[in-house]
Amino acid sequence: MKLPVINITGKAAGEVEFADELLIKTGKGSQAVHDAVVAYMANQRLGTAKTKQMGEVAGSGKKPWKQKGTGRARAGSFQSPLWKGGAITFGPQPRDYSKKINKQTKSLAFRKVLSERLLAGDVVVLDDLKLDSPKTKGVAALLAKVAPKASVLIVAESVDNNLKLASRNLPDVQVEPADAVNVYELLRFDKIVATKGALAKLQARVAKA
Repeated sequence: MKLPVINITGKAAGEVEFADELLIKTGKGSQAVHDAVVAYMANQRLGTAKTKQMGEVAGSGKKPWKQKGTGRARAGSFQSPLWKGGAITFGPQPRDYSKKINKQTKSLAFRKVLSERLLAGDVVVLDDLKLDSPKTKGVAALLAKVAPKASVLIVAESVDNNLKLASRNLPDVQVEPADAVNVYELLRFDKIVATKGALAKLQARVAKA
């Protein structure tokens, strides 16, 4: 599969090859993508929500009033969930939401998603993305040409400080090194802008799958 390459000014700068045998053109891998996204989203959850149980609510152990003879309902604790300021019945407690998927499933999901984005024409390839200064307007001007009014994932061979600073104030734009980009990020954005070096690294990751 041949992909057109452009330079930072938006002009054509040749073509780059992506091995056809590495692309998944069938329905294979859809479940792996689902599993990978669910696992990623679950792993982002902190699981720190917590309410106090009766032993943790401030209050004495004294019985509010005697058991009989008052005409009032029986009460044994100021910390009762029935009382204002008391414990919470069946409230959340700290827990681990993380999910694990095996390496084969993760690799298949990555290959499937990258294949679909490439075949759909959602990947724009740049010959290079070196910035002389951390100026946001340079990156904004480039994205206005290659992906106007779209959310963009920029995949670079390596992310330098200039690129990081220049892109951080742009809404719906995220920069990731090719070694770290994941399935969820490949799916989330309308367009993927990758350098030639980054695409080579992505191809190498897929080839190992």
